[in-house]
Amino acid sequence: MLAKGGIIVALPDTMTAIEISAPGGPERLLPCTRPLPVPGEGEVLVRVAAAGVNRPDVVQRMGLYPAPAGASDLPGLEISGTVVAIGPGVEAGLMGQKVCALVAGGGYAEYCLARADICWPVPPSLSMEEAAAIPETLMTVWHNVFERGYASGGETMLVHGGTSGIGTMAIKLGKLFGLEVIVTCGSPEKCAAALAVGADHAIDYKAEDFVDAVARITGGKGVHLVLDMVAGSYVPRNLKCLREDGRHVTIAVQGGLVAEINMAQVMSRRLTLTGSTLRPRSDEFKALLAQEIYRNVWPDIVEGRLRPEMARSFPLAEAADAHRLMESGDFVGKIVLRA
Repeated sequence: MLAKGGIIVALPDTMTAIEISAPGGPERLLPCTRPLPVPGEGEVLVRVAAAGVNRPDVVQRMGLYPAPAGASDLPGLEISGTVVAIGPGVEAGLMGQKVCALVAGGGYAEYCLARADICWPVPPSLSMEEAAAIPETLMTVWHNVFERGYASGGETMLVHGGTSGIGTMAIKLGKLFGLEVIVTCGSPEKCAAALAVGADHAIDYKAEDFVDAVARITGGKGVHLVLDMVAGSYVPRNLKCLREDGRHVTIAVQGGLVAEINMAQVMSRRLTLTGSTLRPRSDEFKALLAQEIYRNVWPDIVEGRLRPEMARSFPLAEAADAHRLMESGDFVGKIVLRA
C-alpha cells in the first residue's frame, strides 16, 4: 500500500510478465508471474501502459545478447506508463505522473523499474503507445548521429534500414535538424513508405547498387555521414559513399561482425569510423543523454513536430507474434506491446 496525496494506492505482490523460457524462437516468449519489483535509490516503479519492441529484444531472446549485470532478465528496453511508487532520493511529485523511459530490461511486464533521471514526461501530444516507441530509438539516433557523428544542418546522411524504428526516427530527427536524408530499403513499397515518412531519397538496394545511387544523388560528392545497422560487407561499400572527412557510425551488426577495409583510404580521405551500443552504458551517461534530449528535442515532441512512426501494437500476451513481425521485416516504424 502506498500513500499518494492522502489516497491509499494498493499494489499487488506479483505481476504478469513475458520471460524468455529458453534461448530460441518467438515461441520461447511465455507469460510468467514475477514478484513486483521494489524501487531502489533513484528509481521509480512504473505501471506499464506500453513497451517498445526492438531488435536487441530479438537478439536477447536468441541467447546472443544477455542482459547487463544487475538488470532484469526480462526483455524490453523502453516503456511508457504511470509512476506508482518511488524509491529513496526521488521527488515525491513524480508519483502519479505519466512518463516514458529507457530501461536496461524488464519492459515486457505489467510493472517495470526505471531510473527517475532517465524518464521523460509524456505530453498530451502523444499517446502512451507512441510514448513507449520513443526512448530507445530517439536516444540511439541522437547520440550516434549528432554526438558521435557530429551531424549539422546542411549535411547529407545515408541511413540503412530506412523503414525500421531506428530508420524512421533517423529520417524524422535528421529532417528536423536540417539534414538531407538518403535511405536504403528492400522494396519499391518500402522506398515509397520512407519517402512518405520524410526521406529525401530512397534507394531500393535490391534493384540498384547503393554506392552507385549515392554517387548519382550527390553528384559524386558523397555523404557526410553513414548511419549503419548492417556492418560486415557493407562497411567498405559505405566508405565509398563518404566524402572526404566523412563519418561512419555503426549501431548494429546485422550483416556480420567482421569487415575488411582499406586503411589507406581512411587515412588519405580523413574518414572517421565509430559506433556504440546504448544498453551497457552507465546510468550516469544515460541520464546526461536524457537531459540533453529533453533540452534540445523534447519541445518539438511537446509541440507535435516530432513523433514516432508507428507500425503495429500487440497485447503483451502476444509478444511472440510481435517478434515474428519484427523478424519478418514486413513493417514500417515501431512495434509496441500493450500491457
